[in-house]
Amino acid sequence: MEIKSLYDTDPEFVERVEYFIREEVTKEEGQQLEEPVRSMVILASLIGCQGVELFRELLPSALDGGLTPVMIKEILYQSTDYVGLGRMLGFLTVVNEVLKSRGISLPLEAQATTTLEDRLEKGSQAQVDIFGEGMRDFWKKGHINRWLAANCFGDYYTRKGLNLAQRELITFCFLAAQGGCEPQLISHGAANMRLGNTKEYLMKVISQCLPYIGYPRSLNAITCVNKAAEGK
Repeated sequence: MEIKSLYDTDPEFVERVEYFIREEVTKEEGQQLEEPVRSMVILASLIGCQGVELFRELLPSALDGGLTPVMIKEILYQSTDYVGLGRMLGFLTVVNEVLKSRGISLPLEAQATTTLEDRLEKGSQAQVDIFGEGMRDFWKKGHINRWLAANCFGDYYTRKGLNLAQRELITFCFLAAQGGCEPQLISHGAANMRLGNTKEYLMKVISQCLPYIGYPRSLNAITCVNKAAEGK
């Protein structure tokens, strides 16, 4: 059920939700994010926590606020390897419906930079660029690691539309929002910091996503950021 449809049935609830988001979270001193980054991390978090109804409601304002159709598609495509195709597909359907309703022709311009022949090589290099030289031959340790390099990084991280720092930021949001991924969240927290998304910046991201993913997962994410900053 969409928030807009609750004005008549649950006015007290909507009053407090809207006040918290608009007057406290959005305006908290030192915790603000620029648009369209705020929209980007919120949409990524909604994918992570499976908030498809609210995703549909917030998508038009995200487009109006500066997120391009290509950026939104890239967020979705990359989420496949973090939430699974079964949980991503409904969001892709929503995006296609909204884009078509705005007269945007699909498919969008191609963004791939790899082929089926070089995706493993370039995906492995992307891992090194993000995590460091320790990932150079990580793909050789087993078929899942090979898939991770070729599929997750070679198929998605190498695409145009978002840079590596933006891609690591949305990955952080996918993981934080779905919960139960704390080891990966620590690792990607550290990767974010390597790419310039500082500890303080990640705290801002958690703050802006908190209304959508709840306190337990937000507090877990804060713990993971602190551990990543300490090198644990």
